[in-house]
Amino acid sequence: MEIGQKVKVFRLRDRVASDIVDKLGKVGTIQDFKMTDGSGVGAVVVFDDNSTSWFFEDELKSVEQPVTN
Repeated sequence: MEIGQKVKVFRLRDRVASDIVDKLGKVGTIQDFKMTDGSGVGAVVVFDDNSTSWFFEDELKSVEQPVTN
C-alpha cells in the first residue's frame, strides 16, 4: 500500500464507533501512515466527504483504477 492509493474498507477488527462502522464498504484514498500500538502500521484514509480515519492494513483492500486512454 502506498500514499495516494484507492482502498476499500472491507472489515473491521475491533468494536468501533458508529461513524467508523459507516465507512465499511466505502472507498477512500490513503493519505498517510501511522504507527499503531507497536504491532504494526495503520493507514490514514480520507473519504469523499473529507472525513479521515485510520485502519489496519488487513482491513483494507486495494481498488483497481480504471484504465483511461
